[in-house]
Amino acid sequence: MPVTIYVTDATYAHHDHERSALAGHEYTLTVRQCRSAADVISQCADAHVLLNQYAPLTREVFAALPQLKMVVRYGVGFDSVDVTAASEHGVMVVNIPDYGVQEVADHTLTLMLGIVRKVPQIDASVRSGVWNDNLFHPIMGLHHKQVGLLGFGNIAREVAKRAQAFNMQVHAYDPFVPAEQFARHQVTATSWESIFTQSDLICIHLPLNHETKHFINAERLAMMKPTSYIINTARGGIVNSVALADALRAGQIAGAALDVLDQEPMPVDHPLRGIDNCIITCHVAWYSEDSLVRLQYYAGLEIARWCAGGLPKSIVNRAALLANGSISV
Repeated sequence: MPVTIYVTDATYAHHDHERSALAGHEYTLTVRQCRSAADVISQCADAHVLLNQYAPLTREVFAALPQLKMVVRYGVGFDSVDVTAASEHGVMVVNIPDYGVQEVADHTLTLMLGIVRKVPQIDASVRSGVWNDNLFHPIMGLHHKQVGLLGFGNIAREVAKRAQAFNMQVHAYDPFVPAEQFARHQVTATSWESIFTQSDLICIHLPLNHETKHFINAERLAMMKPTSYIINTARGGIVNSVALADALRAGQIAGAALDVLDQEPMPVDHPLRGIDNCIITCHVAWYSEDSLVRLQYYAGLEIARWCAGGLPKSIVNRAALLANGSISV
């Protein structure tokens, strides 16, 4: 029997890469553009697999789709999926953590250099007809400055390499990473408190969950040096935007550079809009033409592994499914 696959929603020009990965398997792939849980229920009712970008996959969705076995999320994050409900219904939730590692690391360094060197402000000044570097003093040098990484997964490790190439000292906080990984990458393991109090630059590489939501808050921003910067290419909800805006306006920290926000797209009344010492890009860190191909192809490969009788490589809720007997090793 063919595997019934629905793309719940996506912004891609085509889905040839997924089909290429699924070559040799019997399946149907139908593209929808669902905007709500009700749309998913009405338009994808007979799905075995959902390929998901933004459409909300709620408890109601899992209850209403009895044949559903797997959700593959286009990307690293899985905020759109009720993972607990999926686990209770025996549905694998799969993400694609390795498609854009280099791109996000590159963008992190781009934001770091841009905010420290005040590139957007200088560019705007020059274009307005003003040629005066004195307007942008002081600018901090990066040589031997301390970079603190919150999280030390694949992206953070690539950021560490890039920072070390600039002769910066790299420290990281991640209680889930063994000591040998820090040693292998010549990075000093430290506490999150030390990250905030000692770092000249803090880069966020945490997942968003109930423990990390608003991890960057007024209290922790107050711990930072007034000359320090914060860079976020992880998830917008990790940062309390109101607290960050207040800290930037008060000169409590020197600047921030963000690729992600707690509200996307950025609303006109967002607290960070109009703050000069804050660079904001539009959740684009993941993107290159190469990474887009990898994302779609890797998503198809995860389904192909299951079609072949195996398990996907990156099951977010693996432990829960093993515990309730929905999958076996």
